[in-house]
Amino acid sequence: MQKITAVTEMQTLAEDLRSKGQIIALVPTMGALHDGHLSLIKLASEQADTVVVSIFVNPTQFGPNEDFAKYPRDLERDLQLCEQAGADVVFAPTVEGMYPKGYSTFVTEEFVGKPLEGVSRPNHFRGVTTIVAKLFNIVRPDLAVFGQKDAQQVAVIKKMVADLNFTVDVVVAPTLREQEGLAMSSRNRYLSSGQRLEALAISEALKMAQSMVEHGELRADRLIAEATHILSQKRRIRVIYVAVVDRNTMESVREVHPGVSMMAIAAWVDEVRLIDNVVF
Repeated sequence: MQKITAVTEMQTLAEDLRSKGQIIALVPTMGALHDGHLSLIKLASEQADTVVVSIFVNPTQFGPNEDFAKYPRDLERDLQLCEQAGADVVFAPTVEGMYPKGYSTFVTEEFVGKPLEGVSRPNHFRGVTTIVAKLFNIVRPDLAVFGQKDAQQVAVIKKMVADLNFTVDVVVAPTLREQEGLAMSSRNRYLSSGQRLEALAISEALKMAQSMVEHGELRADRLIAEATHILSQKRRIRVIYVAVVDRNTMESVREVHPGVSMMAIAAWVDEVRLIDNVVF
């Protein structure tokens, strides 16, 4: 497995691989890898000749009072995990390499990213679309693999790919959960045992909503009310949003349409911000 830090070196390798007819898969990450990330790498390896994993804690997608400085970083451990999972290349650029002095160009998506995360983190998706667009141009992948847990991010990236004519197939892998049901996230390591116990209410609320839909309840307001009630029972949890939306546009819906609608939840567990969702 190769480790590359220079943008120009990654571009040269990508051009060489493409000239040889290799199918390239990209798995973009911010490091602090867990089994959810590893499942994305394994899925990518099934569909491509060369798997490139990017590890980059992207400063432009963090707000001024968010956790950029303390976001977990352990590159040596991440490199070992990438190799074990079947990655061929790890691209771990520096901030200076990706955003050199005088950098002033950003990519913005103006619709799908506006609600939900866009309300509480107004510049978040501008950072996401910018870094993903840069990675697509550097790595030139045929496909890129993302996790369903970040459902709005996936929708925003799909819209960017369509609008800007990127020739990248966006592959979405199912959310991987810890044994008790908590969606795997790098931020889970911030949680104490007590916080983790209360955080389970998020997946429990989604599970209850899913069960209600399976039993015929399609009214979004009833599903939201039940999920919110479950979350409100936990003293450490502060709800940011509970919404039933179209999974492609992130627009709120009044009634569930199976396969198209999903419930999305964001909540603070004390000082830790978590998100999760379920597609009905």
